[in-house]
Amino acid sequence: MIDAVSTDSSSNPGTDKQKRPRRTRMTGAERRQQLLEIGRTLFAAKGFEGTSVEEIAARAGVSKPVVYEHFGGKEGLYAVVVDREMRRLLDMVTSSLTAGHPRELCEQAAFALLDYIEEYTDGFRILVRDSPIPQSTGSFASLISDIATQVEDILGREFKSRGFDPKLAPLYAQALVGMVALTGQWWLDVRRPKKAEVAAHLVNLAWHGLDGLEQRPRLIGHRKA
Repeated sequence: MIDAVSTDSSSNPGTDKQKRPRRTRMTGAERRQQLLEIGRTLFAAKGFEGTSVEEIAARAGVSKPVVYEHFGGKEGLYAVVVDREMRRLLDMVTSSLTAGHPRELCEQAAFALLDYIEEYTDGFRILVRDSPIPQSTGSFASLISDIATQVEDILGREFKSRGFDPKLAPLYAQALVGMVALTGQWWLDVRRPKKAEVAAHLVNLAWHGLDGLEQRPRLIGHRKA
């Protein structure tokens, strides 16, 4: 029986075509997820302007109307990709803050951002680009502000215990989180030194700066205002 099938296959040029596996039809949810992953990769590599609906559709093996059907166009797809990455990073930072000691909390926050950069490099590349379209989901600057709000409460308690004005905690939170974020952007490309060493140096600067903090900092230059 097997030999018969083999003989028929060699004599019938249409058999190979008939034996080709059928393309699996995706559900709407599966197609949407596929388009999001393709868009995420292209936006990270080429930016918003350098990516076209045609290329997204071609990568997915669909026609352009399918992209419009799911997202209304390139802008809609980009907005969803950005929103997902912002929520992922914020969740990683928020869930990492579990320790009780302020210094270890600083370490956890630094590691959370560096972990995100390492695990979701494409997402971070997208977030740090200047958004070319109005975003209802915010921007990287607003995301950093959201993360700083998480740190603000920790600093506020630490300031109060040391007799410092807790009203200044938001300022220091923005400064600390901004320092980590900018260092993360630099580390994204160089990837040296290793992640743990980067985290250690960030916390070294932040913690020992806070440890020697003056209650009433003074300017030593000629400019006073």
